[in-house]
Amino acid sequence: MRNLLSPFAKLLAFTALLCSSATGFAEQPVRPLIKQGSCPLGYYSSNNYCVPSNTNSSRGAIEKAGSSCPLGFYSSGNYCLSSPSNNREAIQKAGNSCPLGWYSSSDYCVKSK
Repeated sequence: MRNLLSPFAKLLAFTALLCSSATGFAEQPVRPLIKQGSCPLGYYSSNNYCVPSNTNSSRGAIEKAGSSCPLGFYSSGNYCLSSPSNNREAIQKAGNSCPLGWYSSSDYCVKSK
């Protein structure tokens, strides 16, 4: 059977596979957030949202729950911003426990490696 993928497509697929297997886990997504006061560092105000200034340099953020941020995040106004060396995702905790594959950190659940 003849291979239908072009050399460029093969290179693209290989690069995507290499990048995904190198990290092995997800980073905090860089996406618009509902505005809660001032926007975090690297985001700008657009209507009722905080929008990443540049998705290549902005860090993922979540709304701050309580007075502290989860492991790997730091406070930026009413948000927790992912540290440059952080490569994990966090969500706000609902109740006292986290879903399978996540661990508790303050008022948050952080995705395990």
